Amino acid sequence: MPTPALSTPAAPAAGAGLRLAEMESLAAAAAACTRCRLAEGRKSVVFGSGHPDADLMLIGEGPGAEEDRQGLPFVGPAGELLTKILQAIGLTREEVYIANVVKCRPPGNRDPQPDEVQACRGYLERQIALVQPKLLVALGRIAAHALLGTESPIGQIRGRWHQVQGVPTMVTYHPAALLRNQALKRPTWEDMQQVRDRLRAG
Repeated sequence: MPTPALSTPAAPAAGAGLRLAEMESLAAAAAACTRCRLAEGRKSVVFGSGHPDADLMLIGEGPGAEEDRQGLPFVGPAGELLTKILQAIGLTREEVYIANVVKCRPPGNRDPQPDEVQACRGYLERQIALVQPKLLVALGRIAAHALLGTESPIGQIRGRWHQVQGVPTMVTYHPAALLRNQALKRPTWEDMQQVRDRLRAG
């Protein structure tokens, strides 16, 4: 089933109930998607999870092995750390919406290829349009590059605000990178404090 062509997000739906129905329809379309080679080896389509009307939406790279098994984003060790990061800024996973740039696991957890990211782009753009978050957080290099259309090193683009589909967007490190490199925890915390403060300011 083809991905919706949505380089320009559609106008907001009339209400949350209608947006939720549209999200369910979009998830069903993603579940049947065969637009790229990632469909061949997947166990699950990891569409997204969380509050469909969240103020904060977080976007990662793609599912890992555990996410592929469970069909949910960020459920492995990186997901446990993400939960703690959210708790540190006063939020639970149930209060935010979490999605990935690609919905199917790349083999061997390799980086998604550009054509795979492009094949999934319509789903992600529509998810953002339907959730209507106040803020976005791009978790890691792959998500940042996909959302911002840049190839700049993450160290040059993290820690400051960007715009994605009209939504203020913070770039920070992926939780998996923090597990590999403890030195990234401090800058990530600084980034997430900015997110917390902007959410509180309304």
